[in-house]
This record gives sequence, C-alpha cells and structure tokens, in this order.
Amino acid sequence: MWEIFAKRVISSAKTKKQKECANDLNDSECQNEIFRMAKQMVKERLGLTGLNCIKGASGKVIVDGKVIKDSWKEYMEKLMNEENEWDHKISAEVKKGPADCIRMAEVRAVLKKMKRHKAPGLSGLVAEIIQATGDIGTQWI
Repeated sequence: MWEIFAKRVISSAKTKKQKECANDLNDSECQNEIFRMAKQMVKERLGLTGLNCIKGASGKVIVDGKVIKDSWKEYMEKLMNEENEWDHKISAEVKKGPADCIRMAEVRAVLKKMKRHKAPGLSGLVAEIIQATGDIGTQWI
C-alpha cells in the first residue's frame, strides 16, 4: 500500500516539474537546466566504448543496457572458449647455453630513443623517470 502511495507521489512530483519546465522554456535558466539534465541522461546511457547501442549476433541493433551486457558476455565467452586449430609443428629452435646479457650501453641507447609523455609500461614507470635517474636507473633495468 505504501509503495503505491510513494509511486503516486513521485509521479505527481515529476509531472509538476515537467509542467514547470515546459512553462519556463523561454527562460534561459530553465533551458540550461533542461540541457544539463539531457546531457546527464545521455551520459548515463553511454557504455565503456562511448556508444549506447551495439549490433547483436543476430544482426539487430540493441539499445537496452542489460541486453548489451549480456550480448558482450556471450560474445566474450564464445571468443575465449574457441579452440584454434594448429598443426603441432614447432619451427622455433631451442637455444642452448646461457641467455645473452643485456649491456649497459644498449640500455642507455634505448633510453635515449624513448619518447617522452607516453603511457607507462608493465613496471608502471614512464621513460622520463628512468631517464632522470641516470646510471642508477640504467643499472636497475
């Protein structure tokens, strides 16, 4: 019973607000509020990729958020569980003996070639930090 009453109150409040905004459409302050609400509604519908619709496996366009998530889940499960065929022939040769050592001169040369303002790698360090440490950073690498 309280749920029905609450729904009625919410519905009447929404209707009242919509009528107020409709009456004040010529007012610039209300127009800004409407545009802000519209932008917020669009933002809420956007997914990770910035799109609010995808094409499903059947070829139909999907716009419902839950169905989009289910479609992605189904696609990823199919992709990750698919077996790839291969002929079991390995063409790489196994190297015998110790691995080659990386020389300090090689590391310095590569550090000089690295571009600045790029995203960090797996270590979480950007090139500028390693370059700024000088020989200590070179030895660490």
